[in-house]
Amino acid sequence: MKTFALAAQPRTELGKKATKALRAQNLIPVVLNCGQNATNLTVSVDAVRKLVYTPDIFAIELDINGDKRMAVLKDIQFHPVKDDILHIDLLEVNETKPVVVEVPVKLEGHAEGVKAGGKLSLSMKKLKVKAIYTNIPERLVINVDNLGLGKTLAVGDLHFDNLELMNAKNAVVCAVQLTRAARGAAAAAAAAAK
Repeated sequence: MKTFALAAQPRTELGKKATKALRAQNLIPVVLNCGQNATNLTVSVDAVRKLVYTPDIFAIELDINGDKRMAVLKDIQFHPVKDDILHIDLLEVNETKPVVVEVPVKLEGHAEGVKAGGKLSLSMKKLKVKAIYTNIPERLVINVDNLGLGKTLAVGDLHFDNLELMNAKNAVVCAVQLTRAARGAAAAAAAAAK
C-alpha cells in the first residue's frame, strides 16, 4: 500500500459555528479514531485532494505538529449538492492490530468464456479485507483465465495470503455472461448436430 503524507493541525474549537468558520477558510474537520478516544484535527482541502479523488488506497502518515502517526481513511462526508468534502474520519493503525479496508479489484487474463463469445462483467469493484495495514495490497489481482461461459467467481472461491475477505462468501465478484451471439452460435451448433 502506498503512503500519503498529510499535515494536520489540532482543533480546539468544536461545534457548528466553529466548523462553519473552518470550512470558510478552506479547511476540513477530521476525527482521528484511536481506539477508545478520538483526536479532533483540521486539514486543508488542497492537501487531501490527491488522497480522496483517486481509486488508490493509502496508508496516511499524519504529521500533527511534529507528532507522526499512521492512519487509514475510514469515511468521508460530502456536501449533497456541491460535492465539497464536509468531514473526514481516519482510523489510527499499527503493526499489531488488523484493520478492515476496501481494496480495489483488478481482473487479469483472458477468460475461456470470453473466447467462446461471452462477456466478462465485474460485479464488485472493491472487496473488504481484514489484515495488518502493512500486508494490504494496492489492489487485489484476480486471474480469470479458467472462467468459462456462464460461470461466476464468488468471494468464497478467492484466497489471498495474509488477508481475510470480509464480504459474503456467495457474493459474485465477476462473471462471464452469455451474449445473444453466443446463444445463437450454441443454438446453431445444436441444430447442426441433429
